[in-house]
Amino acid sequence: MVMALLTAAGAMSLAPGTVSATTALWLLAGTALIVGAANTLNMWLERDIDCLMTRTKNRPLPQGRLDARTALVFGAIQGALSLPVLMMVNVVTAALGLLALFLYVGVYTPMKQRSHWAVWVGGIPGAMPALMGWTAATGRIELAGLAVFGVLFFWQVPHFHAIALYRQREYDAAGLKTLPGSHGIRRAKAEIAIYLVVQVAVSLAVVPLGVTGLPYLIVASVLGALVLVQGFGGLRSGSTKWARNVFLASIIYLPVLFSVMVLDGRA
Repeated sequence: MVMALLTAAGAMSLAPGTVSATTALWLLAGTALIVGAANTLNMWLERDIDCLMTRTKNRPLPQGRLDARTALVFGAIQGALSLPVLMMVNVVTAALGLLALFLYVGVYTPMKQRSHWAVWVGGIPGAMPALMGWTAATGRIELAGLAVFGVLFFWQVPHFHAIALYRQREYDAAGLKTLPGSHGIRRAKAEIAIYLVVQVAVSLAVVPLGVTGLPYLIVASVLGALVLVQGFGGLRSGSTKWARNVFLASIIYLPVLFSVMVLDGRA
């Protein structure tokens, strides 16, 4: 939730044009409702699966601290409220929010039990707050806004594949399809390494589009180099240790990268 709000606000500040405080508040409120609805409905749909996994078994529904029907109603109310709230921003932003909710709940959640490609589908709503922030300021989808969206999108692919690699037994036991479960550890590690290269390349693409300047380029290049050295340097190590290190590096990389992007873009 916090990251979604920060990326929405950050992308809004990067976009050309001036945004009123009222529009910004509508954007943040609508984004919070969309994210809340998506997460609540996702946990309602996966309440039985969550019981089987260490990282999710302590959530309110598996633990019985929250009634399933209450969660369903709460999620539905959030989703219903999000559309009129985002319409106060503009039609494009509202449409993007609605698309994100549909993809996350209606496509990504059931797809996780059928294909490891669900990660790519889930990456769209995961990165959507950034594009919504951009369209809140411009009223339209632009190439520069898509580039900012791409930074968030392509960060998620190696991030979530790495989690699946070091928690493969849990995912297999829960019946969730993962890249290592479907194609083996060696291929999973090779693809994650490739995705790290794509992630770094996309992070640099915002510079020629005028979103940021030289300070961001320097920081993004250094961060990217560190990520690639860490990722490729550890390929021969044990899969669990390597994947955990990729995951840990990713949760440091993105907040630093995006913060510098916003600060440099506003300079």
